[in-house]
Amino acid sequence: MAIFDRFKGKKREDEVELIQEQAGQPADSPEALADDSEDKDTKRRQKSGWFNRFKKGLQKTRQNLSGRLESLIRSSDRIDDDFWEEMEEILIQADVGVNTSLELVEKVQHEVKKQKLQEPEQVLAIIHQEVVNLLRFEEGSTLRLSENGPSIILVVGVNGAGKTTSIAKLAHQFKQEHKRVLLAAGDTFRAAAIDQLQIWADRIGVEIIKHQEGADPGAVVYDAINAARARRADVLIIDTAGRLQNKTNLMKEIGKVRKIIEREMPEAPHEVLLVLDATTGQNAISQAKIFAEATGVSGIILTKLDGTAKGGIVLAIAQELKIPVKYIGIGEGMEDLRPFAAEMFADALFERSSEDEEQ
Repeated sequence: MAIFDRFKGKKREDEVELIQEQAGQPADSPEALADDSEDKDTKRRQKSGWFNRFKKGLQKTRQNLSGRLESLIRSSDRIDDDFWEEMEEILIQADVGVNTSLELVEKVQHEVKKQKLQEPEQVLAIIHQEVVNLLRFEEGSTLRLSENGPSIILVVGVNGAGKTTSIAKLAHQFKQEHKRVLLAAGDTFRAAAIDQLQIWADRIGVEIIKHQEGADPGAVVYDAINAARARRADVLIIDTAGRLQNKTNLMKEIGKVRKIIEREMPEAPHEVLLVLDATTGQNAISQAKIFAEATGVSGIILTKLDGTAKGGIVLAIAQELKIPVKYIGIGEGMEDLRPFAAEMFADALFERSSEDEEQ
């Protein structure tokens, strides 16, 4: 399927050139071609395995959303007003949100009329494509990283959303890419937050900048930026407070941290990632609006998708907030936080098979 081309990795010619550079072999030698074939097979198995786990993780959401849409289509003998109304109701109940549900149905209706479709079973493919269109952003899910000096990623979100573990998983991924990573324990209002980040740093094998509990978060961030420069770190990931006396105090504190970053590195932060718990459904939208106003969120990390039937919130976030989901979490393992892709989400949601699985 064409929509899975983006997951197939580099083209064969690029891979052969890379083998030639690394191993000193002629690009067309039997050894190079054999290694190339084995490498592609390994990548295909990895991608297929991840896609299968992702489909399993979306099982509850799939039953609540696409499963009910499929039931509607099977039980309908024509496309009429009742058909569209029931579709809207299914989407709303799946936490897609009222505004997003209405807009999505309107786009599907337009496409159905444009293609002059008559049978309900023909509608599902249209819904699938409109979901992809809704979730696709020009910048995609790729993080914006600095080419000169350390890339600074500010991570925000309320306590309990999975912020600390998401930071750890990001750090692990960067380290797997042979990048030097530094963590900053900017949540100084909770002793447990500092301790947890230290434990993760030790497990992953990365350095951490921390002060004692109750210290000024701005001072931690200032020291971390200077340390990142001095130690030639590739990436600095900054944790922030997730709970203060009230929302106003929390947003002021995070806003102050951002100003310090901008003062020390005018082009930073390169990313402001908001961690949201998918199980909270529509509450995630209100959280996102508050953080976006205070910090200028550039991307979403959506966690705990495997434990909820409210995965439709992905659509609401994309449509209502115009903020791309950049990472999704479907488990506790280090490899269970992955870059988000609109096509993969839609295919898993509607239980389509990837080209990797078919080959």
